[in-house]
Amino acid sequence: MVRFKNRYVLCEVVSEDPRCRQCIEDRVLGLAVRDAIARVHGDYGLACCSISFTVKYLNAYTGTVLLRCRKDSYRLLCSALPFVRYLESRGQRYPCFLNTLHVGGTIRTCQKFLIQYNRTQLLRLLQNCTNEEERQCIQKSLLSCSLTEEQSESGDEEDDDGTETD
Repeated sequence: MVRFKNRYVLCEVVSEDPRCRQCIEDRVLGLAVRDAIARVHGDYGLACCSISFTVKYLNAYTGTVLLRCRKDSYRLLCSALPFVRYLESRGQRYPCFLNTLHVGGTIRTCQKFLIQYNRTQLLRLLQNCTNEEERQCIQKSLLSCSLTEEQSESGDEEDDDGTETD
């Protein structure tokens, strides 16, 4: 059996209209991306990208999107993302664009990048704070930015008697 390799594209939905983030659904975003691929690359590009294209994660609050596609066609997907100009939901068109943040081979690497990206964004916000209450709130958010790992994944192994081996 052959394993199909995928690429995960981490994107950010950027919009001036705050109502745009409320209307984001994975189905709507997937259709907008497929439409952009069809406009830019035609039937060939759409067929290549739609084999395993899915929206794996969508956070409407932060505007973070994780898209999955085959390794062979991720360049077609990435080149079509700037052509997503709007999201259409419930008969309304909301102008927006997708900002590609990271392309990774696993969801885990995209998670690690997203944590680092959020940490740098919070540091930028911390520099622009106007009062002490905002500063403490952002510092608390900075301290909570971490990806917890189980002990078995961290590389520390224990013997049957509970001692660590090096």
